[in-house]
Amino acid sequence: MKLQWLLLIGLVFAVIIAVFAVVNVDEVPVNYVFGEAEWPLILVILASALLGFLLSSVLAIMRNYQMQRRVKALQKEIAVKETLIATQQNEIGAYQKAGVEPEAQIVTSEELPEESNENTTKEKI
Repeated sequence: MKLQWLLLIGLVFAVIIAVFAVVNVDEVPVNYVFGEAEWPLILVILASALLGFLLSSVLAIMRNYQMQRRVKALQKEIAVKETLIATQQNEIGAYQKAGVEPEAQIVTSEELPEESNENTTKEKI
């Protein structure tokens, strides 16, 4: 339903531009960086509308592509973390069956600052 409304609004906008362009058929000067030319105003209006549409379309496609890549990366990250959670749950179940109380551990991907200082001093020696 949303797409239908967007198409309807786009069609109305296109008709308004077309009517506006047809009414304005006089020759107008168009200044370029390298010169000047006389063009019908209808062509200037339609060309400007077309360039605006193309530019916004290209930007929307680029943004959509970036978002799809980000979604895929996040889905991979979720899969890795779900695997880690499942592994840890299996370990917890094994400990509970054995009647052992495991120590609490924090698993991070970053080194603690103290550990990195110790590692660098050991490497220097």
